Amino acid sequence: MGESLGVYLHIPFCKAKCDYCDFYSLPDREELMDEYLKAITTHIRETAPLAKGWKVDTVYIGGGTPSAFGAKRIKALLKEVRPRFDVARDAEVTCEANPESADLDFLRTVRRSGVNRISLGMQSACDGELMAVHRLHDFEQVTKAVAAAGRAKVKNLSLDLIYGLPGQTMESWQKSVESAIALKPQHLSCYGLKVEPGTPLDGRVIRGEVLPDDDLQADMYLWMVERLEKAGYPQYEISNFAKPGFQSRHNLKYWMGKPYVGFGPGAHSDFGGRRYSFVRDLDKYMAGILGGGAVIDSSELVPRRERCGEYLMLRLRTTRGIEEWEYRREFSMNFDPLEQKLEEYERQGWAVKQDRRWRLTPLGFLVSNQLISDLLILQEAGTLETTLPRLRAEGKLLKEIRSQPD
Repeated sequence: MGESLGVYLHIPFCKAKCDYCDFYSLPDREELMDEYLKAITTHIRETAPLAKGWKVDTVYIGGGTPSAFGAKRIKALLKEVRPRFDVARDAEVTCEANPESADLDFLRTVRRSGVNRISLGMQSACDGELMAVHRLHDFEQVTKAVAAAGRAKVKNLSLDLIYGLPGQTMESWQKSVESAIALKPQHLSCYGLKVEPGTPLDGRVIRGEVLPDDDLQADMYLWMVERLEKAGYPQYEISNFAKPGFQSRHNLKYWMGKPYVGFGPGAHSDFGGRRYSFVRDLDKYMAGILGGGAVIDSSELVPRRERCGEYLMLRLRTTRGIEEWEYRREFSMNFDPLEQKLEEYERQGWAVKQDRRWRLTPLGFLVSNQLISDLLILQEAGTLETTLPRLRAEGKLLKEIRSQPD
């Protein structure tokens, strides 16, 4: 087959929803956990034969809060995945966890079940900031969870941080970053707070609550990139930093446009040339899987040619960036207009060319949405230029065929 496959397993349960969270997760539904385990394992059994011949090299258990799902259920889930998919011996197997539920027993059990990477939702080292968005843990619980991960012999630990939180200052952000570095994880994911429509935080902002402004968040971001580089965590994606050899292999699949299959309500897949997702409704998902009903929410076939836009959008999120002949080879597209625009970006300090590859700089990452949008407009114009002559030629040929005598 030539390509490897990623598997994503969504756990839609959590103890409480954070004010900023827009992921599909449900608090106070613990009574459905066993039924959900039955549904998702049934789904795995039904789908796995379609991936015959593919080598699974990453498995990611996300949520929600997988650690709230319980170690025994995580163990049962992985016990279903391994014999049904061709999972590589050195596969990266990640499980997300929150500090309040990532105790030693949980971490030991999931590690012995095959998890070799833990992604811990630290978010901040300042208890007031955690309380402001209704996180259930404090920083002391973060330190205890990290220590427990060490005792459980977890060799690959990632910590999540958020900048732009209510009440956050440059000083408190620096404290959080320094505290995270001191915990010596192998990986850090540092996200700018996004106010998602319909979330409690959105309501707070509508009612007048003021968050750190764009200029302050930009300063936080640029300081963080420089500080983490010095601490031995070079940036490899807009929001992700890792010690050498510890980049998230699963998330790199998304950014590099590689195939993956997802399971669970709201989960997405990109497999067999088709993108599809499942309903964002736990009850409908379980009823559909266990009762033989429909669970697909959306589905589209994506021809190779149409993935040229994804190539720009996703690869320019990474420090690997894009390369002319890679682009020409994959999509038979003219790279010259893009290169001219990238040269403009370079003069502005937004992009840099190294070893024939173009990538955005930290300054460019700050305005990446606009930069990539402009490149996509140029790309669309190039697609039209190459498509119209072909359509005219096909139209002429069709006219000639129709004019021939019977």
